[in-house]
Amino acid sequence: MAVTSTRENSKPLIEKRSIDYIPEGERHGRLLSQFTLWMGANLQITAIVTGALAVVLGGDVFWSLIGLLIGQVLGGGVMALHAAQGPKLGLPQMISSRVQFGVYGAAIPIVLVCLMYLGFTATGTVLSGQALGQLFGVSDSVGILIFASVIVLVTVLGYRVIHFIGRVASVIGVIAFVYLFARLISQTDVGALLQIRDFSWSSFLLAVSLAASWQIAFGPYVADYSRYLPSKTSSVKTFFAAGAGSVIGAQVAMILGVFAAASANGQFAGHEVAYIVGLGGTGATAALLYFSIAFGKVTISTLNSYGSFMCIATIISGFRGHVNVTRLQRLVFVLVIVGAATLIALLGQHSFLGAFKSFILFLLAFFTPWSAINLVDYYCITRERYDVPALNDPNGRYGRWNALGISVYVFGVLVQLPFIATKFYTGPLVGAMGGVDISWIIGLVVPAALYYVLAKQWHSAVPDQLILPVEQDAVDAQPSRAGRIQAV
Repeated sequence: MAVTSTRENSKPLIEKRSIDYIPEGERHGRLLSQFTLWMGANLQITAIVTGALAVVLGGDVFWSLIGLLIGQVLGGGVMALHAAQGPKLGLPQMISSRVQFGVYGAAIPIVLVCLMYLGFTATGTVLSGQALGQLFGVSDSVGILIFASVIVLVTVLGYRVIHFIGRVASVIGVIAFVYLFARLISQTDVGALLQIRDFSWSSFLLAVSLAASWQIAFGPYVADYSRYLPSKTSSVKTFFAAGAGSVIGAQVAMILGVFAAASANGQFAGHEVAYIVGLGGTGATAALLYFSIAFGKVTISTLNSYGSFMCIATIISGFRGHVNVTRLQRLVFVLVIVGAATLIALLGQHSFLGAFKSFILFLLAFFTPWSAINLVDYYCITRERYDVPALNDPNGRYGRWNALGISVYVFGVLVQLPFIATKFYTGPLVGAMGGVDISWIIGLVVPAALYYVLAKQWHSAVPDQLILPVEQDAVDAQPSRAGRIQAV
């Protein structure tokens, strides 16, 4: 414990690493930080709105709560399996996709991940802008600009500050949610709402899909925030720390959203932030709640922006070779990312709720196949035996393009199309299934099974053990063994 604390205190405030492998000498942190980061990231207004959608779109309270919980556990399990990769590999999540897609081919899912981050940052900025607008007595647009400035600052500072913000946000979130639940229970007959049980498969599976997509969407970057943990950190403990924080935080927030929407008599949609704050009161109390909403969004919006930066650096490094990103370049990347998200938020702030629902459901078609392929490869095919230096070499073990991974991924996206039900697109089999969207289940199970069968026969050579870059301290201590790699 003393060693960990000393390491952590010795690290610079501004992160110097980007997509680099994190040497053991720079590892720091505790599993508790994984729990608080992901709880803080989920105890926020967008999760409340996501839970509320289950009721706004036709579900009852009782079955919506059950469906959301099932979705949290299923999606949270997928998310936590990705989190456990971070300490072992010491790498951002998406760069490890080069094992399954090739050094160049990994750009295909990474580009789509960038679009996801952009959308989530924009939608979160809309809600934060509403909160800051009410808090400071300015327009929502000015509130959006204020919030974007804060996100740029925190994202540029990097990993340590993000985890610190997560710890603070988890404390503020717990206090705010306890207060809001107390007020809600005092103003609403919760028992009467729970007695209304009108089950329908379409509404129930919508609730499951909302929660599952919420959790699965964290998969492409969750390892970014566990990669600094010491390499000997237990994978099982990392799984439960990140997964429990995310599932508990999201479920609590979505429960509040369900009850708020059910008791709102149609006043929730379009006035999400104002309605939630109105549960707590007026004056100074309302001001504190507006602040807690905005602060809660700082964590998740920073994760999205930071993840976008990591993805862009990964794409560039794939085609240009390994790159060292300077702090100035990092600032430019972040300004472009947050600037684009802010522009989308300003243009789309008045049609938020419907667009957001369609967005998060449509995302599943692109990220569940990637997640299935990555997890099956890591846990069942390579079994954690990656050649990390080869991830930066298009002429190395993983090649430029991996036809197997790319083909299964494309098939995984296409096989879902008949089962998707969104405003963007509705598949031909949705009507025959009573309007139920089961595409995310197809997108997880089919690519996972197909990749497992095919990779068993045609996967590229797997190392006998995990190969990591040689750290300079080890080279200095044993010059006769200096080289490019070390096995673990």
